[in-house]
Order: sequence, then structure tokens, then C-alpha cells
Amino acid sequence: QVQLVESGGGLVQAGGSLRLSCAASGRTFSSYAMGWFRQAPGKEREFVAAISGSGGSTSYADSVKGRFTISRDNAKNTVYLQMNSLKPEDTAVYYCAADRFYGSRWYVVPPKVDYWGQGTQVTDSS
Repeated sequence: QVQLVESGGGLVQAGGSLRLSCAASGRTFSSYAMGWFRQAPGKEREFVAAISGSGGSTSYADSVKGRFTISRDNAKNTVYLQMNSLKPEDTAVYYCAADRFYGSRWYVVPPKVDYWGQGTQVTDSS
């Protein structure tokens, strides 16, 4: 069982930056692919970014490519999402996720990942 706790959400103006963190429980963190999804009001949950267990592979949704960066620190059991050049359309609840596999399970709708965090709100304050 993996428990995920997100932090770092809040109000941010368009063009600003924010860094989300997700702390995971357990001693096998590096064996899990980690990632982020988001869900805006009235919309389906959508894939944002994912990173392999070693951190050697990453993938991004087209809508955030070049603006968001996912990274992980396996010594701290933590995954991060650095969000730059934020846009009003980035407003959503952001969810951390963990899965034994890095690949197609992240991109299907609904996503087939094993574990979810409780979510953290990111809101455009413009």
C-alpha cells in the first residue's frame, strides 16, 4: 500500500510559478512510476506528467510541455511538479499518482494507476 500526500497548491497569478510536492509512504518508492493529473470543475481528470521509477524517463501532456517539469527525489520519497508560466486554464485540483508501471496506463481515460493522493488546489488569482 502506498499513501500519497500532496502539498504546495494555492493562488497564483497568470505567468507565475508554483511547485507541487507529493510525499509517498513506503520503502519501495523507487520501484513506482509517479505522476500528476489534474481535474478542473466539470471536466474529466487529465494526465499532466509522469516520471519513471529511476527518474530517467519523463512524459508530459502537450498542454504543459515546456512549462511544467516533473522530478523526483528517491531518497526523500518525494515527487515534484514545477509549474512555470501558469495560465488561467491551469486552474484545477492536482492529484499525485503512483503506479507499478510507467507507460500507457497513465494515458488512458480513465487512467489505470494504482494509487492516488487527495489532491491540492491550484487557482489562478488574476
